[in-house]
Amino acid sequence: MKFNPFRKESLKRYLGTDKNFVKTLGAFDLLTLGIGAVIGTGIFILPGTVAAKNSGPAVTIAFLVAAIVCGLCSLCYAELSSAIPVAGSAYSYGNILYGEVIGWILGWALVLEYMLSVAAVSSGWAAYFNSLINSFGLHIPHALEGPYNPANGTYLNLWAVISVLLVAVLLSRGMKASMKFNNAAVIIKIAIILIFIAVGLFFIKPKNYTPFMPYHASGVLHGATTVFFAFLGFDVVSASAAEVKNPKKNMPIGIIGTLIVAAVLYMCVSITLTGMVNYKELDVANPVAFALKVVHQGWLADLLSIGAILGMSTMMLSMIYSSSRLIYSIGRDGLLPKFLGKIDNSGLPENALWIVTIIIALMGGLFSLDELTSLVSIGTLLAFTFVSFGVIRLRHRSDIPQGSFKVPMYPIIPIISGIACIGMMCFLSKNTYFFAGIWFAFGLLIYILYGYKHSKIEKNKN
Repeated sequence: MKFNPFRKESLKRYLGTDKNFVKTLGAFDLLTLGIGAVIGTGIFILPGTVAAKNSGPAVTIAFLVAAIVCGLCSLCYAELSSAIPVAGSAYSYGNILYGEVIGWILGWALVLEYMLSVAAVSSGWAAYFNSLINSFGLHIPHALEGPYNPANGTYLNLWAVISVLLVAVLLSRGMKASMKFNNAAVIIKIAIILIFIAVGLFFIKPKNYTPFMPYHASGVLHGATTVFFAFLGFDVVSASAAEVKNPKKNMPIGIIGTLIVAAVLYMCVSITLTGMVNYKELDVANPVAFALKVVHQGWLADLLSIGAILGMSTMMLSMIYSSSRLIYSIGRDGLLPKFLGKIDNSGLPENALWIVTIIIALMGGLFSLDELTSLVSIGTLLAFTFVSFGVIRLRHRSDIPQGSFKVPMYPIIPIISGIACIGMMCFLSKNTYFFAGIWFAFGLLIYILYGYKHSKIEKNKN
């Protein structure tokens, strides 16, 4: 058998294997799924720290620039998800448009993105929850308060593990039940953000906006590269395509709508925050809470901690959901053990869900992930790049029916989007590329030794 890693998958086979999913998600569900992933604790931190270090009050412009760059990529995702409504997001698009080895690399990159994101957020969730119960005089043993570090007396971050397990239990009950929780939590979270904006408007001092651009245009652009990563996560919407009612119509609404809502909220918080307090004072751990205490609104600062916990919960739900669908997709194709590609009688990839949950719970409970979270960025940007240029390949495929949404100004927008993503990758550190190189080398080894031989592409041809 001739070695051909660029053999392409069939959309028809994907649609056939994914038909066992229960289609329960509408446009509103997709919006809350995306917003749940994108709007996390970062909205209470990034506007302040980036204003202090990079952009000044012009941090609002930095968010707008980042949203435009991310928006270009969201248009490309919308077209691909509309034309190729299958589980697996960029992994599946890569298999169909570029060939199996590219799909595998993108899938391997997204495995890292999703799992590291959830594990890191579970640690943050644990810190907020610990703080909350401590305020009521409740404590757990110190040994269970942090990652494995005998020198510090900690062996397991118990709340991090429990948070991941709770989300997985909710997801195992089906998407209908999960989305009820997610939709309610996202609405409460947005309400808390809007309350901050409404209250903060009364304490804005116009003098705080002067100078508006203290670090000049270069500071705004540097700030944009920093806050760009605040928008990452909207791609989880595309992972849900196989479970969406009328995906050709609803997928573009979910993906593009997520970006618009997130951009408006980030920019409104930025305008309010830098108007309340001089930007030079905002280089603190939690600038929004700090600003509220400066204007003597501590009650709202306490409310924000609830918003933060809800924000992290919805982000974890979106990412664990996406992780399980990604692992299912790779198992469906035979590149990972086939039991991961099974869908149970209730229409859920239960095996993939619990394997993902166990790995993430162990990562969040035992390891300190600060050094590795930058790997999330390179995995996401790699996927964004291939998705952007993938629109051009899609337009040349007569065997794939066109979706209801098409990227405007084709091929200019896909090309600009792809180049912008490559440009963003240039800002990543050498350490990030070093660790990413190890991860991808390990992934390619798995593909060569196991995946290629067990792939269902070859079996379907024989």
